[in-house]
Parts: sequence; structure tokens; C-alpha cells
Amino acid sequence: MAKATRVLQTPTFKKTVKKLKPNQKKDLDTAVKALMENPDLGERKKGDLVFLRVYKFKMNKQLALLGYSFDDGALTLELMALGSHENFYRDIKRSLRAISDS
Repeated sequence: MAKATRVLQTPTFKKTVKKLKPNQKKDLDTAVKALMENPDLGERKKGDLVFLRVYKFKMNKQLALLGYSFDDGALTLELMALGSHENFYRDIKRSLRAISDS
């Protein structure tokens, strides 16, 4: 199993993380470290989101979803989205459309 050596963040992800409280950031850091050790922890999505993996973890005793992709060749983990289950996949698809339109 290859470990991630680099971690990238999309601008959307950075904005979301900026709004987190310190205890939430601590939970997120633990989740990211776990993903760096084993990038296959998340569930691979199908269809439009085939490039995406989603890792579910507890943040402040609530379920949070972390969307990411992993490039095995470059050992790079790209953090793409963070949020609750509500509208998570819809928001990812919307941001993808915005990127492809520009």
C-alpha cells in the first residue's frame, strides 16, 4: 500500500476549513493523517464522480464527509470537499461544472 507524500487542497476545501473551530480542525487533521497512511480508506464513487473517494469520519461527534482523490503515481492526496452528508454530492457536482465551464 502506497502512502501519500504530498497533500493538496482545492480552494473550496480551504474556504471550508477556514471556518472550522479548533476542535473541528483537530478531528480533520486526524482524518487527513489516516488518509495519508492509507489512501484506500475512503469509498470510491461511481458515475459522474468516479474520480472521487469519500472518507466518513466523526467531527465534533457528528458525521462528516471528506471528498478526495489520490494519484498513485505521484503519491499525492488532493483534498476536494468537506461537509455533512446533506447536499455534499450535489455541491461537488456543481463545483465541477463551474470548473469545466471556465
